[in-house]
Amino acid sequence: MAASTNQLHQELKHKFVLDKLRKLGVTHSQEGDPITELDYESLKYELVLASFKEMDVQSESNKWF
Repeated sequence: MAASTNQLHQELKHKFVLDKLRKLGVTHSQEGDPITELDYESLKYELVLASFKEMDVQSESNKWF
């Protein structure tokens, strides 16, 4: 039972990140692969990249220096 619970947890995390990417308008990875074919770690990487693109760098609160 623990294995199936862990698998369900992994699937939910995968779906969550996939949904976030879709909301940001991302359909393909930086390498051109459809996001639906990516594993969880690759999806997280693509979400970080997409999040950086969404930041308003002109805003004072988002400036690093």
